[in-house]
Amino acid sequence: MNKEDIYDLTIIGGGPAGLYAAFYAGMRDMRVKIIEGKDQLGGFLHTYSEKTIWDVGGLPPMKCSKLIEYLVQQANTFNPTVELNCKVDRFARLDNEILALYTAEGDIHYTRTIIVAVGRGIAEIQKLELQEPIQYEHVNLHYTVQNPEHFSGKRVLISGGGNSAVDWAIELAKLARSVVVVHRKNEFRAMERNVSEMNNVTDVRTPYSITRLHNHGERIHQVVITHMESQDNVLLDVDEVVVSHGYKSNLSNLASCGLTMDDGMVLMSQHAQTNLQGIFAAGDCATHDSKVRLIAGAFNDAILAVNSAKKYLTPNAPMMAYVSSHNEIFREKNKQIPRF
Repeated sequence: MNKEDIYDLTIIGGGPAGLYAAFYAGMRDMRVKIIEGKDQLGGFLHTYSEKTIWDVGGLPPMKCSKLIEYLVQQANTFNPTVELNCKVDRFARLDNEILALYTAEGDIHYTRTIIVAVGRGIAEIQKLELQEPIQYEHVNLHYTVQNPEHFSGKRVLISGGGNSAVDWAIELAKLARSVVVVHRKNEFRAMERNVSEMNNVTDVRTPYSITRLHNHGERIHQVVITHMESQDNVLLDVDEVVVSHGYKSNLSNLASCGLTMDDGMVLMSQHAQTNLQGIFAAGDCATHDSKVRLIAGAFNDAILAVNSAKKYLTPNAPMMAYVSSHNEIFREKNKQIPRF
């Protein structure tokens, strides 16, 4: 292990919390590495890249894809090292107090501190649990909506009961010939106002689930839905099927490293400290009594985690970075910004 192989801070996860942590750690003059399990930065935001984000302070409403672009650009301000397609399986403290991160690819990364910012983990789509679906996935069975215009004038069936299913039902109702929404429960796990709007603009069937797909050539052309209580079947003609059953993730590998977990999330203090020295947490993977589950909350987590990591490495360091408007670290960078 060479000295240059050891980073001040390694961030596991390249979502909003991890990206902002990389930027803020640069403000604190830390040598940073981001390790991301997917092939691109942005984390879970990519699952709804076409949705509009309203609640990030100081920014106008924008597509999530644009917010990702801005976050990645900001994260690269101080040129962190970025490792993509790299999944951390475990970490351990070496005799010299350096932390070693071991990846599924067989690599070892060395660092003095860690911020766990894996969001919802390496999220996997919960697919339709039938035998037939795979052959239709690249035809007219969808697990996300990439291009709403594709559904124009078509008969659309949406299966799901969360915010994404409800949101897409409302959006596609503006374009589609018809939209039927099926959910296996009577209650939806979404904003009440949106559920009410969905009920007004779509045909909602509860409690039903998809039990069979009928094809015509390579496409699904009919779907059987079954009532969860009476077991009565209904046959629906469809052109497109959208399954929005959410995502599943597994953070158990973190627990196996000794991190204290609470309901599947990393338990952290009000200063983003975990129960292990030198290891901090931020974003959706973490929890504490005052946790705010917004993108803005992830930024705050990131600041707390970086400041705690900096104080861990340098106990006499200031509690936080100096504000950017008067920070000398930006003097030369400010000269590069176009003036209008």
